[in-house]
Amino acid sequence: QVQLVESGGGLVQPGGSLRLSCAASGGILSIYTMGWYRQAPGKQRELAARINSGGSTNYADSVKGRFTISRDNAKNTVSLQMNSLKPEDTAVYYCNADLAEYNAKGYTRGDYWGQGTQLTVSS
Repeated sequence: QVQLVESGGGLVQPGGSLRLSCAASGGILSIYTMGWYRQAPGKQRELAARINSGGSTNYADSVKGRFTISRDNAKNTVSLQMNSLKPEDTAVYYCNADLAEYNAKGYTRGDYWGQGTQLTVSS
């Protein structure tokens, strides 16, 4: 069974930096896109950044120039380096993967989520 496990959240002061990591494990055939979404209190979940298997990236306008997403295809991991953090970056950050999982019939492609990790930016 596929699992996505995040790490690296916490409390940081405005202007500070933090790195989130996510590791996918289980019966994985292939991972297409990996990304980070975030959900602030009272708001909808939104994309922060994503990266495909070829290394192409997309960023939300609000994080461009401050966040950098990267992945290690061999290790099935994705990371998000966050710099110049602002209070408005405070949210639960969720790792996401579009991947193919082995099953008895071959494989199933689907969207998988981690449990979320809290980032709080505050002085």
